Amino acid sequence: MTLDKLSSILGDEARDLLEHKCTKVTKEQLHLPSPQFLDDHFTFSNRNAQTLRSLAQLYNNGRLAGTGYVSILPIDQGIEHSGGASFAPNPMYFDPENIVRLAIEGGCNAVATTFGGLALMSRRYAHKIPFIVKINHNELLSYPNTYDQTMFGSVRDAWNLGAVAVGATIYFGSEESRRQIVEVSKAFEEAHELGMAAILWCYLRNDAFKSGGKDYHVAADLTGQANHLGVTIQADIIKQKLPEINGGYKALNMGNSAYGKLDERMYTELTTEHPIDWCRYQVLNCYSGRIGLINSGGASSGASDLKEAVRTAVINKRAGGMGLISGRKAFQRPFEQGVQLLQAIQDVYLSPEVAIA
Repeated sequence: MTLDKLSSILGDEARDLLEHKCTKVTKEQLHLPSPQFLDDHFTFSNRNAQTLRSLAQLYNNGRLAGTGYVSILPIDQGIEHSGGASFAPNPMYFDPENIVRLAIEGGCNAVATTFGGLALMSRRYAHKIPFIVKINHNELLSYPNTYDQTMFGSVRDAWNLGAVAVGATIYFGSEESRRQIVEVSKAFEEAHELGMAAILWCYLRNDAFKSGGKDYHVAADLTGQANHLGVTIQADIIKQKLPEINGGYKALNMGNSAYGKLDERMYTELTTEHPIDWCRYQVLNCYSGRIGLINSGGASSGASDLKEAVRTAVINKRAGGMGLISGRKAFQRPFEQGVQLLQAIQDVYLSPEVAIA
C-alpha cells in the first residue's frame, strides 16, 4: 500500500498517525516482530519442539508469511453474540466452510473459530491453513444474560482436529476471573505439552470499569495489566482491544475507593495521550514485546470499516505490535469485500513506509 493511498484512507489523522515519534518508551527498548522472532524469543524458552513447529506454521502462512507479523480471521461470534445477530448481515457464514474459505482467500495466517465448525472442516482444510480452536465462550442464551467464559471442549479434542493453537478468553476484573485464570492456565499447559501454541483474549469485564461517562474497559493502563497477567500464564500471543483512553486506575481510586496499585510515572514517563503510545504501553506489558500483541479489529460500523481497520493496523504496527485479528469487519459484508478488507490490513504490515514509531 502506497503512502498516498494510506493517507487517503486515514484522512485527517494520517499525518499524526504516520509521523508520530514515541519518546517515552522508545523502539530500542522493545523486542520487535521480525522474520527471526521465533528463533530469538522461543528457541530457548520452555516451549517444546512441537510447539515451536506449531508457532512456525502460524507465522509462515498467508500473505504475511516470514515477516514476523500475523493476520488472523476469528469467527466465533455466533456463540458470543448469537448466530442471528452475527450472520444476518451475511448468512453464508452460518456454513463454517465459508469461514475457512474467507481466511484462505483473504491471505490470513490462520483462522480461529469453534470446535463444531472446525470439526466439520478439519480433514478438508487443516493441512491448508492453520487452525486455532477457541476453547471457551460466553454464551448469551441463559436468562438473564451473564458474562462468563465457559469451556466448550477439551484441549485434546483441539489437538485431534489438527489445530496449531488454542485460543481462550479471560474476563480480567470480573467476579469469575480467578476461576477462569485457573482453567485457562491448565488448558495452556496441556496445549503446550501436546505441541500447540496458546493465544489469550485478554479482555476486561466489570460494570465498575464504566465510570464518569467513560469506558475504562479500553484504558491503556488496565488493558496493559491484563496483558501482563496473560503473558504470566504463558500465552504465546496476546489479543487485546485497542486502547481508547487512559487513567483507569485513577478513575477507580477516586473518593474513598482503593483499587489495585499505580505509580504516577505510568502516565508521565511510560506513555502520553497519543493512541500509539497507549498501544506501546500494552506492548511493554507483554514482556517488552517478547510475546506478540495483536489488537482486535472491533465491531463492524459499515462504511467506515476500512478506515477503522487500517487505522488500528497502523497504530498496532507503529507501536511495536504483531498484527491484527479482525472478524466482524470482514465477514459482515460481501465475500470479496471481506477479502479486500483483510488484505488492506495486511498491506499495512507489508508496507516499508509504515515504520515503527
